Amino acid sequence: MINTFEVTDEIPGLGIYIHIPFCMKKCGYCDFNTYSGLDNLKLDYTNAVINEIKGWGLKVSESVVDSISFGGGTPGEMPAYQLGSILDAIRESFFISENAEVTLEANPGTTSSNSMKSFVSAGFTRISFGAQSFSDRNLMFLDRIHSAETIAVSLNLAKIAGFRSINLDLMYGLRGQTLEAWDRDLKAACELKPDHLSLYNLTVEEGTPLYERVKQGEVALPSDDISADFYEYASKELLNSGYVHYELSNWAKPGHESQHNYGYWIWKPYIGVGAGAHGFLEGFRLENIAHPSAYIDASQNGPSPEAVIMERVCPALEVSIADWITLHLRLIKGFEERDFCKEFGTEIEIIAGPLLLELCEAGIIERSNSTIRLTSRGRLLHSEVAVKFLIYLSDFDLAKYVRKV
Repeated sequence: MINTFEVTDEIPGLGIYIHIPFCMKKCGYCDFNTYSGLDNLKLDYTNAVINEIKGWGLKVSESVVDSISFGGGTPGEMPAYQLGSILDAIRESFFISENAEVTLEANPGTTSSNSMKSFVSAGFTRISFGAQSFSDRNLMFLDRIHSAETIAVSLNLAKIAGFRSINLDLMYGLRGQTLEAWDRDLKAACELKPDHLSLYNLTVEEGTPLYERVKQGEVALPSDDISADFYEYASKELLNSGYVHYELSNWAKPGHESQHNYGYWIWKPYIGVGAGAHGFLEGFRLENIAHPSAYIDASQNGPSPEAVIMERVCPALEVSIADWITLHLRLIKGFEERDFCKEFGTEIEIIAGPLLLELCEAGIIERSNSTIRLTSRGRLLHSEVAVKFLIYLSDFDLAKYVRKV
């Protein structure tokens, strides 16, 4: 039986993230929990995920699911009927908002027209393509398996299939990338008229093949200043093309903002299902067993989330507060001071007034009508701001003023 309810103030909204760890090829820059060459596990993995979902349904029965996101890995390369069976399990185990956003991550060129139609029929409403670049040279450098020309083909097939919202991911700060080349990528993307664009600066993560190439001097990437120029240029160009900049790395046509990701930024609870998936529930950060085989084996103990959870941590108070502030500061609109007070039972001025003043005087944040947000300069320094808040709060006697989370 399919349960559908609307989210209300009395019934809190809940997000569900489903991790699909399988890829045809793992990219050299990727440090996510993904694996290639494990296609033989897909069916057993699907059953294990369904088992975990049923277990969560027994524990979190009063919440209404208002967003579901399948990430990875490359969920779009999974058989549609397998992902459909996972969605069926969610419908049977939870109350689902009638307007719930259901997102699928996919690669251009690897998801057929029939598969896309099957995904829409199964209940997916939004698709996100890892386009990354419209330069075949850049795609080769990134170890992507698609070509530039397949991006437009896949996006058009997704429109025909009936997805209500389509996102393209793009990357900047690539080897040898110039502002002119970045401009070509942006224009090529805008010409396709996706509903949403996510732009990411290429980061070098320790333990990846790219890290070793950079460490050995084989690859040189643009400086932070040049990457900042790319970011600021994109902000202006996308505004001119009708996209609203609503989060540090995300732009959308009005009404197409990512509901699921928005939940992360405003500290909404969500369940993470699957190998290595992370969740946030009742103040606890949860992390599942990482390797798909080990996850499958653990799930045999029955429909209980505890069987597959590897770590359950309640962050220290200063970590939780810094986390809340810096996640909300990812939103271009920032946050209302009353929302902070509602969450922690005290005014932000009481526990962080001097730091807020310092950041205001430095032109990094602005306070106006009880709203706190990053300035355009501050958006380039979000990571540094996060560290500042954590250090400052670690030296403050929070227990005197803050309600326990």
